[in-house]
This record gives sequence, structure tokens and C-alpha cells, in this order.
Amino acid sequence: MNSQFRPLNVLTDFTENPFTFFAHAPILLAGDHEQYNAMTIGWGALGNLWGMERPTATVYVAPARHTFEFIENAKYFVIMTFASCTVAEYMGYHSGRDVDKVKVLGLTVDYTPNGSPYFVEATSVMECEIMYAAPLEEAQFRNQVPKRLYENFPAGIHSMFIGDVVAVWQKK
Repeated sequence: MNSQFRPLNVLTDFTENPFTFFAHAPILLAGDHEQYNAMTIGWGALGNLWGMERPTATVYVAPARHTFEFIENAKYFVIMTFASCTVAEYMGYHSGRDVDKVKVLGLTVDYTPNGSPYFVEATSVMECEIMYAAPLEEAQFRNQVPKRLYENFPAGIHSMFIGDVVAVWQKK
């Protein structure tokens, strides 16, 4: 891990509000040393599952997104925050299928001890080992919120990826 970052104990030192964390458009990155892709995410959840002291992060990725193929084949994913909204804005409107977003934004890729790629320019990095993944199912929608959302959503119904938070780092 880059020396600009310090490890953070997510159970005792994490101060982000879980209800607003994803409203600030963090970046999701999945892949390996060979290839990876990143995207802006606005939906997610922080909490615990399968153990009171097992912190988890859940992210949702639509099947039409380029990042979907990377997270589907990954063991880990990374969630990053940035001081500026420039990265989130650009990644939210451009696909890795069409442009090298890392090159355009001048980002530097490094790797966690587990081999997960992340951007050195991030202010925080949360690495998660995928414990569970499943597509959301239209037949299970219980009220009008998801029904209305997916009526005209061209990227398809999202899949859920639940990650065991294995490490968090913050810029020093």
C-alpha cells in the first residue's frame, strides 16, 4: 500500500455516516493487475452481516455497465473517495469501453497487499472481499420505488455484491 495512506480500523475509527456515504459518489473499482475498470456509484450500504463485528459494504452494479464483468470475476472490490468531484463526474458519464478514464484523469494505479487496484489520488480506500453476489429480481419488488425506477432503466436491473471489509486506508 502506498505510504501516503494509513490503515484505519473500520470498527473503531470509521466516522462516515452510512446513510450519506454513497450520496457523495464514491468510485468502485474491480479487477486485477492485468485489467480493471472503475465507475461512480451512488447506491450502496454499509453495515454488518453474518457477524456483529463483520463490517460489510454492499454495492449495486447494473449488468450493462463495463465494470460489471470485472466485479463478476473478481475476488475483491475497492470503494474510494476523492477530495474533488472531478473523478466522480467524469467516471459517471464515460464508459471504460470507450475511453481510458485513468489516462484521461491522470490517475495513478497501485495495488493493495491483496492485489486489488486502487488510485493513489483517492482520499480513502476500502477493500472488500466479495462474500455474496446476486441479481435483484423484479418478482421480489415489494413497492413502487424499484418498479418505477426500472421501467425505463436501460442498463438493466442491478446485481448486489456484498463485501467483507478487509481493510480501510485514509490519506495521512
